[in-house]
Amino acid sequence: MKKLIILGGRGIGMIAASVANDLGTYQVLGFLNDYVPVGDKVGKFNGYKVIGSSNDVSKYLSDDDTYFFIGYVGMKNEKEIFEKITKLGIPRTKFATLIHPTAIIPKGFCSIGNGVLMAPLSQLSPDTTVEDNCILLPNSFLGHDSTMKRFSHITANSVIGGNVMLGYGAHVGTNATVRENVKIGDFALIGSGSVVLNDVPENAVVVGNPAKILKQR
Repeated sequence: MKKLIILGGRGIGMIAASVANDLGTYQVLGFLNDYVPVGDKVGKFNGYKVIGSSNDVSKYLSDDDTYFFIGYVGMKNEKEIFEKITKLGIPRTKFATLIHPTAIIPKGFCSIGNGVLMAPLSQLSPDTTVEDNCILLPNSFLGHDSTMKRFSHITANSVIGGNVMLGYGAHVGTNATVRENVKIGDFALIGSGSVVLNDVPENAVVVGNPAKILKQR
């Protein structure tokens, strides 16, 4: 069985741990967390110990059977987190891809990178591209010919139309809808329940129906 170390904490980290458990191909060794003390547990019911911080990644890189999952979703500082992940120096071949058995993927019609999380009932359409370290939470949908650039996230019940480009680190909130042929800029944030009809500039926060720019980050 492969060994898995999760960088992060509650929320995305525990969703990743639960999917890994359902797959049965990974043994979760524990979490690397920069805020929770070593030895404390992450998770309320089936908890996993914190075995170090992100500075301890190098200790585990030499083990061929140990893989990593990045469970960081910052919401306020996506660009900084993206840069932090890059500086960790984890080879892409060491990222664990966690796809729940109930996720819907047209076999042979999609490109899925390394370190991707597809939670229960997430769905891809044909000719979609999901780059490394992307996250699709339960019941999220990525439309045909759309692309998720590295470290972008679509959260629960969100719907992404066809021919959409989600930029690096872009975040689509719960129950949001992005119409077809729209480009979401790098590190942009789409608020929960928003309906996006037009392109969104990088670093912008948009909210509402129709979505309008609330601020630039």
